[in-house]
Amino acid sequence: MAYQPFNLTGQVALVTGGNRGIGLGMAEALARSGADVAVWGRKAAANQSAVEVLSAHGVHAKAWEVDVADEQAVVQAMADTASQMGRIDTVFANAGVGYGAPSFVDMSTETYRKTLAVNLDGVFFTLREACRHMVARAKAGDPGGSLVGVASLAAIEGAARNEAYAATKGAVISMIKSIAVEHARYGVRANAILPGWIATDMTEMAQNSPAFAEKVIPRVPARRWGTPEDFGGIAVYLASAASAYHSGDTLVIDGGYSIF
Repeated sequence: MAYQPFNLTGQVALVTGGNRGIGLGMAEALARSGADVAVWGRKAAANQSAVEVLSAHGVHAKAWEVDVADEQAVVQAMADTASQMGRIDTVFANAGVGYGAPSFVDMSTETYRKTLAVNLDGVFFTLREACRHMVARAKAGDPGGSLVGVASLAAIEGAARNEAYAATKGAVISMIKSIAVEHARYGVRANAILPGWIATDMTEMAQNSPAFAEKVIPRVPARRWGTPEDFGGIAVYLASAASAYHSGDTLVIDGGYSIF
């Protein structure tokens, strides 16, 4: 029999922030590999557009309006997603914001709190409720699952004027490692993805900066911005049987930037 670990037919994946950017890039690859896909996002129009894109691949796709910073909204949405999709095999905690400041000393407490609310609290709520579902499934005789936290290179490199953002992404890596150790007994694995410079609306200002184009992008060995589509392969791998023994890792997707 041919080795087909990347056929995700029969699986269900949830992608938070899956209606655009990296999230949609991952969601579409998952759908193209046969997975049914649930998308959480805050904007109804973007959610509907994502569902249309995903459904075109012949899978079941459905979206929920969810603010991941709202604990009760996450609890309810996870229960609804599991009920309406039948199960949840993989969760990508991808929703995030990128608030910065002119300098660290000018960073307001409001900016700090807003960043933590989405990038850290939101990931915590999402993965906790996903674990609740997967542990219950395992205890009922159906073990397994994959949890993915989308962090950033800011977690491991100095990110000037982005201290709040960097702190949340470093915390996601630590959270993922703890989840991986505690839940391996249930067949659940957990890993973090660290994107580099990716062309999304979050980086629009940098994309439009001549100085950035002159001084930063040439330092990327791949000599280009990353795209949401560059995350399709890692998403399918982490959702698939090919990564069954791969847990607690940080996977850098940056075109070689961090090692140059």
